[in-house]
Amino acid sequence: MRRATLSNPPFFAVAGEGQGRVTLESDTGAVAHLFVLEDDIVRLLLLANGTVTSPPSWAIAPGQSDIDEPGRDRLAVSGFTCPRYRLTSDAEQLVLETPRIRLTARLHGLQCRWEQRDGEAWVPMAEDRPTHAYDFGWWDGRTHHYVARRPGQRFYGLGDRTGDADRAGRSFRLTNLDPMGYDAETSDPQYKSIPYVLVADEAGRCHGAFYDSVADIAFDFGRELDNYHGYYRHMVADHGNLDLWMIAGPDPLAVTRRFTWLTGRPALMPRWSLGYSGSTMTYTDAPDAAVQMAGFLEKLAEHDIGCTSFHLSSGYTSIGAKRYVFHWNRDKFPDPKAFVASYAEAGVELVPNIKPALLRSHPHYDAVAAAGYFVADDDGAPIEAQFWDEVGSYIDFTNPAAAAWWRAQVTSALLDQGIRSTWNDNNEYEVWDARARFAGFGSPLAAAAMRPVQPLLMMRASRRAQIEARPHERPYVVTRAGMAGLHRYAQTWTGDNRTEWKTLRYNARMALGLALSGVSNSGHDVGGFAGPAPDAELLVRWVQAGVLMPRFSIHSWNDDRTVNEPWMYPQALPAVQALMRLRQRLVPFFYDLLLRYHADYAPMVLPTWAVFPQDQRCWEESDEHLLGPNLLAAPVMEQGASTRRLYLPAGADWTHVWSGETYAGGADVTVAASLDAPPPLFARTGSAMLVDLADGGWRPAPMRRGLWLFPPRAGTFACDAIEDAGDGVGSVTRWRVEGQVVAGTVTVRLTRDGAIPAEAGITLLLPPGNDHVLVIEGQDGAGVAFEQRNGLYIA
Repeated sequence: MRRATLSNPPFFAVAGEGQGRVTLESDTGAVAHLFVLEDDIVRLLLLANGTVTSPPSWAIAPGQSDIDEPGRDRLAVSGFTCPRYRLTSDAEQLVLETPRIRLTARLHGLQCRWEQRDGEAWVPMAEDRPTHAYDFGWWDGRTHHYVARRPGQRFYGLGDRTGDADRAGRSFRLTNLDPMGYDAETSDPQYKSIPYVLVADEAGRCHGAFYDSVADIAFDFGRELDNYHGYYRHMVADHGNLDLWMIAGPDPLAVTRRFTWLTGRPALMPRWSLGYSGSTMTYTDAPDAAVQMAGFLEKLAEHDIGCTSFHLSSGYTSIGAKRYVFHWNRDKFPDPKAFVASYAEAGVELVPNIKPALLRSHPHYDAVAAAGYFVADDDGAPIEAQFWDEVGSYIDFTNPAAAAWWRAQVTSALLDQGIRSTWNDNNEYEVWDARARFAGFGSPLAAAAMRPVQPLLMMRASRRAQIEARPHERPYVVTRAGMAGLHRYAQTWTGDNRTEWKTLRYNARMALGLALSGVSNSGHDVGGFAGPAPDAELLVRWVQAGVLMPRFSIHSWNDDRTVNEPWMYPQALPAVQALMRLRQRLVPFFYDLLLRYHADYAPMVLPTWAVFPQDQRCWEESDEHLLGPNLLAAPVMEQGASTRRLYLPAGADWTHVWSGETYAGGADVTVAASLDAPPPLFARTGSAMLVDLADGGWRPAPMRRGLWLFPPRAGTFACDAIEDAGDGVGSVTRWRVEGQVVAGTVTVRLTRDGAIPAEAGITLLLPPGNDHVLVIEGQDGAGVAFEQRNGLYIA
């Protein structure tokens, strides 16, 4: 066995084949496992020293809702079809080929080239930099991968990165951090670590590249230049092996769905999780917190605003000025059960803030330390880290006993009080002490080698506690930090943003980065969390944008201790009230998207190019986004604007939802966008939206189902919408529409698959201003009532 040098890198040869795997061994002891897992997925696991040094994977869960402890073995192929592939090799190179993807590896130095099918042709995906693509022991012992960079390439993903959606020309550091009040254009790192890149070439052909690592990682997409190596991009991980998963396209939507599937089945949340959620730190930090919380319900009733949940900030756990997880401040909340019941009676679910660290002065700290449940050093002494008001220690969820203790606390402190959900906050695990070790399910290792796994295991433990307490209800978990696969357990948001106009724009792009990284069920702190209070205009624009995201919560900790509330500006209240009713109308539509995300991995939020990759205009940075494939949202991002200019993707016609006017795609349009009107919204012709026509507001009437049709000017169309009972176990109902538009008449046939939900009846709707006659052909024998309404304005 010789030592590799730059002039004489390792030489690999085929050492054997197993299920879905070809193993290469080198004359230096390096080993490369090449996996063919699906027709569109190949994997390179490179062991520079011949052994697996990465911890088991908590990211790879093909179609699964969970992973068993201690995580997935790095050599496992379970869950994959491991299809037949063609293998050819000679003294110079090896070629693995499926109908969708081809990997060519030059055996001297292991330079790899990946290609994908586009029609009948093989086209390049990625190719290693020709000079020193990997570290075979000649650099610093970290994991390096250098890839040649071609002109016109664009890079997306990496989770909730700030700035433009295209990462080209920038560099990023992936380590979970709490950057409260971050600059949404420039701050880095952020809350989540998802080392996944969706790469688009100049022609719009896409592929996915996922580095299954939970170490701290640096990515560079062309910011770094080196005269000796040509144009390249690179990834450097501080620990572990190179474990690279390549997903063939070329369709970006298919790649996104495939990566979502690869990292697990999205959690199906209860329908109420998609309504308006109130929150502020100010209420629970006040000495009269119970009075403040009761006042919130009174204000909702006074202003006739509907609300389905309230994110209960950590002030409810205070002792003095400090916060102690799982402790109820009985001065503020003398009777937690009665307090929870008061909100439940109002139809508002409480989502309590919980933290994964105990302060050094926590009443339970010494007992937890004695039990060995904290992240500790090699001698078992708890590692202390700065946490809020003083130092504290983090629970080690890689210790099954610690996770069991945690679930017991969630149950006794919260679930037994009547609460049905948890908000996992401050869970970035900022443990920087080099002595810190995780238990690793019996295989201890440095904390730095798997820091992002802890927030994932925290949300997993919270979710499991809810399921054990109420097995017939859907759990609801919210998390701030996480890694790839967090969507299996939790909803999320883009963290503690700063109140300024540009945050509106860049938060929207951060949500697209999350969705392209498999995490669609997200939102933002509407109104801004940190900094000055928003003025009336900014608040209204933020609410307009917020009602068009899956998670809709107004949350704040303003510098002047004012509270972002729907009623904070009397002059803006009518506009905000109308937007709140709009959100109530749209909950069935968002729930339809959530059901498809759960069942089919279909992203809830998308950039326009993901659905229209052939339209070059769609690849430009813009302030529009798609909700599902058929609804184009165009919130106003500019101060003082009264109109909104946007581009409608080519390949479809688009109906302005509020005016009913239909536009041809492939053109710029300018539409009115006043503060007292709903945000600009366009539906792809031939599509439909499921909406709630009941009277909204405080204590809304029972759901009245409406199916809003957007027929083409002429010709046939077909669309569908899905729903279920909204919580617990129940079958999905799919409403199907087949229609034809001829000479001013829209003729439709409506059928449904599955058990009809408890609320009977459906109303068919046409866009405002549509003077077509709507004709219903027959009924499906289920006693469903049909009604036509033209020109309905939903606001």
